[in-house]
Amino acid sequence: MKASQFFISTLKEAPADAEVVSHQLMTRAGMIKKLGAGIYTYMPMGLRVVQKVEKIIREEMNAAGAVELTMPVVQPAELWQETGRFDKMGPEMLRIQDRHERDFVLQPTSEEVVTDIARQELRSYKQLPKNFYQIQTKFRDERRPRFGLMRGREFVMKDAYSFDRSPEAAQASYQVMAAAYRRIFDRFGLTYRAVAADSGAIGGDLSEEFQVIAATGEDAIVYCPASDYAANIEKAEALAPQGPRPAPAEALTKTPTPGKSTCADVAELLGVPLARTVKSLVLATDEINERDEIVKSTVWLLLLRGDHDMNEVKVGKLPGLDLGFRFATEKEIVEHFGAKPGYLGPLNLLKPVNVIADREVAVMADWICGANELDFHTTGVNWGRDLPEPDLVADIRNVVAGDLSPDGQGVLAIERGIEVGHVFYLGTKYSRAMNAAFLDEDGKPKPFEMGCYGIGVTRLPAAAIEQNHDARGIIWPDAIAPFTVVVCPIGMDRSEAVKAAAERLHDELAALGVDVMLDDRGERPGAMFADWELIGVPHRVTIGDKGLKEGLVEYQHRRDEAATKVAVGEVLALLKGRLGV
Repeated sequence: MKASQFFISTLKEAPADAEVVSHQLMTRAGMIKKLGAGIYTYMPMGLRVVQKVEKIIREEMNAAGAVELTMPVVQPAELWQETGRFDKMGPEMLRIQDRHERDFVLQPTSEEVVTDIARQELRSYKQLPKNFYQIQTKFRDERRPRFGLMRGREFVMKDAYSFDRSPEAAQASYQVMAAAYRRIFDRFGLTYRAVAADSGAIGGDLSEEFQVIAATGEDAIVYCPASDYAANIEKAEALAPQGPRPAPAEALTKTPTPGKSTCADVAELLGVPLARTVKSLVLATDEINERDEIVKSTVWLLLLRGDHDMNEVKVGKLPGLDLGFRFATEKEIVEHFGAKPGYLGPLNLLKPVNVIADREVAVMADWICGANELDFHTTGVNWGRDLPEPDLVADIRNVVAGDLSPDGQGVLAIERGIEVGHVFYLGTKYSRAMNAAFLDEDGKPKPFEMGCYGIGVTRLPAAAIEQNHDARGIIWPDAIAPFTVVVCPIGMDRSEAVKAAAERLHDELAALGVDVMLDDRGERPGAMFADWELIGVPHRVTIGDKGLKEGLVEYQHRRDEAATKVAVGEVLALLKGRLGV
């Protein structure tokens, strides 16, 4: 490809609404152009990256036995009403009507459509297993689209859906996909982790997220440096402390803490570690009658160490809270505790509550909590002596760096990541809701066991940039760079020798199947180099008259601080070695 035949449009400054590096650099490099809030045109340079991502995905999905199809972006509401998701999904799902006032949705995902295909086309166990996948546009009407392609409204995803005759067969299909995902992400050339993820209401352990490691990532990834253990923060288990609970050593004392309503403030006032304090979180659950009226509410008190945070996913799996919970109102809190938030604790309650203690709190002695009175806390609190044992002891907190790893291989560390893929065992959630069944070997109908597997195709380039950039611009991995090599001739329009050498190298690389760009625009060296460093092409060869007279050209990888002089006759071999061609 020659630059004069392509479209290159770079900017010196990023738009004011570009908050993260990937959004700034993709806009400046001319890869995307904003059309509306969360809606972007993929310009020629950016589209090449997306196409390379898609190519790798297709090759590995096909090799894993998946079959490609394409499902419509606009889908009839009837399918979504079968599963109840038409009403359950919030305003993120864009609902529209046609001229006949029939309801449709702009697909945010395609479980309903693919299940409808399966129930019509897969009638016998002899047709299973089957895995359908697509690479297709999705739309989610985010309340606040931001961060460019990281959280847009219109985006491209690869989603795949497996259909099996039994849970055991579905788990085998899941493992095939999990292995394919590892090959896909290995080929992208990014640093990533496959982490155990929460399976939500479906339950089970077959759920993994694929996270690109980046300091700007929204997700916290928990891992053990000494083993293969990795999980997202919602899934990671906080082990119970080792050893028995210490015996009480302090008297129960009501202590003045004027104006100190947080554990941190109380610890500072009393000169004790924050880990000596216990925070009180008050939740409520409601029983609803057939008319959606609240007939009964139950209040729950959760106790966590002052330096720990509640994990809502873990709490949502506990008996009594697994059907949904909310934070208690101030009125409910005052009715049960006699005080407002900031000074709450499990002692001297006005009404009974269900007490759940985190594993850490359950083995603490002489701890500090609110006294249920404004400007007072209670010190020297001990289970058994001062209050009954908790109704339930459970892991209800986020892990922190330094916690013991659940696999017993060391301690945990935490880093940030950007979720770009997810593999998930669905079971019969959709097949039962849509009466999608096949005839098994015994002649009886059975619901399909399903799995789903997604990759954020257009999110992945943004995640790659968040991981790979510097002050000069993007640094693409070879596999997904818009061009792998750029040939930069100096004074090509003034020197036949430079022109001939540049075109020869370009043609030799193109003949090898290398994505090579020859910059024949006649730009000054500084402007030309700045463009390609911003765009992030990994390999650059500079050819100039002075160097040619010495029999030399310059090679520089995008991560190199300076160029290396290479003999003209050796530069092709050097590039072939670097590129593995």
